[in-house]
Amino acid sequence: MISLAGKTAIVTGAARGIGAACAQAFAEHGANVVLGDVLEEQCAETAANISADTGAATLSVRSDVSDPADCAALLAACTDRFDGCDILLNNAGIIVPGSILDATIEDFDRVIAVNLRGTFLLSRLVARHMVERGTRGTIINMSSTNAVVTIPDQMPYAASKGGVQQMTRAMAMALAPHDIRVNAIGPGTILTDMLKVVIADDEARRTILSRTPMGRIGDPGEVASVAVFLASDYASYLTGETIFPDGGRLSLNYTVPVREDG
Repeated sequence: MISLAGKTAIVTGAARGIGAACAQAFAEHGANVVLGDVLEEQCAETAANISADTGAATLSVRSDVSDPADCAALLAACTDRFDGCDILLNNAGIIVPGSILDATIEDFDRVIAVNLRGTFLLSRLVARHMVERGTRGTIINMSSTNAVVTIPDQMPYAASKGGVQQMTRAMAMALAPHDIRVNAIGPGTILTDMLKVVIADDEARRTILSRTPMGRIGDPGEVASVAVFLASDYASYLTGETIFPDGGRLSLNYTVPVREDG
């Protein structure tokens, strides 16, 4: 079994969805977990539930990753409680609809600030911390299939996730001499609270399934399993890569028949 015992992980966007699932999985595999999110009360509740379920030590910190001061405070809270950070999962992200024709400057800047700039801000702090400590740590960034394929009216999101994927490569090359690995995860369609609203519409659900060869929507836990692998010594020779848990979406050049049980 993969063990993260003795490690401490920071997970952003951890109050719910994929972030919460990753925080839970890290804890189940023995890590201490610091959960950061702007949703302060929900994040604290998630941290308490994870601790109760797993017996792991957790800490909840209200944090906006687009704010340099909040990023510094998140890392400081981690080091004060657990002495250091071994794993960083940059999961915090937002989606604001908009195409090149109708996206506002404000919305574009807001998405980039959280999804791309936030990943840079916290990664820079944690990477410097790891280098100073001589930690053979790992940084995991949350990209998306939208870094490769795209939806016209999600242009700011696609741009941010494409940036995350390329930044992952650049970070990995810079940190390889320090034995710090950097990889990304690019989820496909995953059953989050936001998606539940979308698939309540049958036509939208069928459209999603028609582009998914495995014929079903992914579970947040399936993304979390990839995160645990990347954080562990099982991925010790893997850096600069993006793994896509997407049910085969990126390999598909057309559509597939929708399974009635999908």
